[in-house]
Amino acid sequence: MATKNTMLDSDCMTLTRFVLAEQRKVPTATGDLSQLLNSIQTAVKAVSSAVRKAGIANMYGIAGNTNVQGEEVKKLDVLSNELFINMLTSSFTTCVLVSEENQHAIEVETEKRGKYIVCFDPLDGSSNIDCLVSVGSIFGIYKKVEQSDAALQPGRNLVAAGYALYGSATMIVLSIGHGVNGFTYDPAIGEFILTEKNMRLPARGDIYSINEGHESAWDSSIKEYIRTKKYPVSGKPYSARYVGSMVADVHRTIKYGGIFLYPATKSNPNGKLRLLYECIPMAFIIKEAGGLATNGKIDILDIVPESIHQRSPIFLGSKDDVDDVMDCIKNSQ
Repeated sequence: MATKNTMLDSDCMTLTRFVLAEQRKVPTATGDLSQLLNSIQTAVKAVSSAVRKAGIANMYGIAGNTNVQGEEVKKLDVLSNELFINMLTSSFTTCVLVSEENQHAIEVETEKRGKYIVCFDPLDGSSNIDCLVSVGSIFGIYKKVEQSDAALQPGRNLVAAGYALYGSATMIVLSIGHGVNGFTYDPAIGEFILTEKNMRLPARGDIYSINEGHESAWDSSIKEYIRTKKYPVSGKPYSARYVGSMVADVHRTIKYGGIFLYPATKSNPNGKLRLLYECIPMAFIIKEAGGLATNGKIDILDIVPESIHQRSPIFLGSKDDVDDVMDCIKNSQ
């Protein structure tokens, strides 16, 4: 006979149930967004399974390609991209897909076309797979607009955004414009369960996250900001935490507060992270969780993209911490 600790909570809030409940709050909702989010959920389950058995399935190593960024594409990158594309196109809810792994936007065939545009990074941080560091997937969802390049919309137009983290557990963190919620995958029942309700960043943290190996290429304002955190006039110094996988670094920032920085450098004067499927979705989530995200000049969500693989500097995290780095940038100017 099952003990109390092993009994299934029959009233647990699954991701599917949560999305349907949110749909009911909008009288004009057609159910297409719910259907789309369900397809993304299925893609995440499949990617999670592939990531966890990568060694067994002999998926490590190079697939013999480079992506449009000139980076080596691993077999898991290829598989993850195909899983997302197949699930999204077969959902009958999308019209355009923008993936990190595809040079051009993907036009969904007419008979499967819907009203949503999805920009996604199918396997963020994939260069860390071989050393078993957490990786993830990132996505942002827009409604189609009548313009020549419908995918080039500012983050203010996002309908929903989220990321999946493949770590010690698999989690989907999602915002549909009404706060941020985290759903942890329970393999026993094959469902994502609401475990982190209404996630919020503290106004200030005590962690900074940046690749300090690039310090010599930073602007003087960034050097000064990091110096003030390492050697404060009063109080304790900040702790340095940097994984090198954006999903993992941003997730920790949401949980514990602080700031994640990926500034421009001499070799990457426009920044390195991609705007449409990395910076904008993460900025949307951070803002919904009470934080800030900027490129050092303006809010990330106010940038109007000019190309689908456009890059951008980014500073995101707790409001007071982002304000501090902005003050350093303004003072240097």
